[in-house]
Amino acid sequence: MTDLLNKPDLILHKLFSLKDQVAVVTGGSGVLGGAMARGLALAGARVVVLGRNEARAKAVVSDITANGGESMAVLADVSDRSQLEIARDSVLKHWGQIDILINAAGGNIPAATITADANFFDMPHAAFAQVVDLNLVGTLLPSQVFGQAMVARNQPRGCIVNISSMSAIRVISRVVGYSAAKAAIDNFTRWLAVELAQKYGDGLRVNAIAPGFFIGEQNRDLLLNPDGSLSDRGQKIIDHTPAGRFGEPEELLSTLIWLCSSGSSFINGVVVPIDGGFSIYSGV
Repeated sequence: MTDLLNKPDLILHKLFSLKDQVAVVTGGSGVLGGAMARGLALAGARVVVLGRNEARAKAVVSDITANGGESMAVLADVSDRSQLEIARDSVLKHWGQIDILINAAGGNIPAATITADANFFDMPHAAFAQVVDLNLVGTLLPSQVFGQAMVARNQPRGCIVNISSMSAIRVISRVVGYSAAKAAIDNFTRWLAVELAQKYGDGLRVNAIAPGFFIGEQNRDLLLNPDGSLSDRGQKIIDHTPAGRFGEPEELLSTLIWLCSSGSSFINGVVVPIDGGFSIYSGV
């Protein structure tokens, strides 16, 4: 490290380059997942955009390749282990290794959300279970399938980054199923970080990022009015965000790249908020 510090022109490349690494991004065709896929490619990674929508996944791949990166689209449902195994084998056949897994697939459904005129006691158990499956099981299965490729190397090595949420840190009204699932993601992140490091060495790390409020497909109608102005709920969020605005997808990238790179080689089991201060503000 001393030699590196004497060469400031090399330090950023040495610590944060992802050149020659293969990154799998589940949910890579979504707004945030797509931004993450593009960002990893700009850092030098070869990126697998994994999702269920072929057209959208290929659009992200096209963006990456148009900017000189390497990328491929793979169709798979994160709740289907057999599909994930086929996807993993396809990636290994194409690029021979898997270094990074970003578990960006997830989301919510209306039936697991308690609106102002709804009753918690009437929420269908099946809806709650569906949201938990989408977020928690949809992180568990890719971690098992793609993580297995990381530990199977001659020298186990790899990085998993999960996606948490403000609803795992603070109580946010309405989103009961989503909140429970994302809180479980935090615990699973810490548990898996310990498990892999103890059994396979310090070359395997598991961390998470907890995005604050970003505009995506699923929450746009909740946070914004049709004319683009803030809804009542959107205004409440901005009022409790010291930065005074929603986040931009690109603002996730520096932390994501850091967690995937050698610059964070001694960072394991953390959940990093990227939230404009929402998680620390009491409202007073």
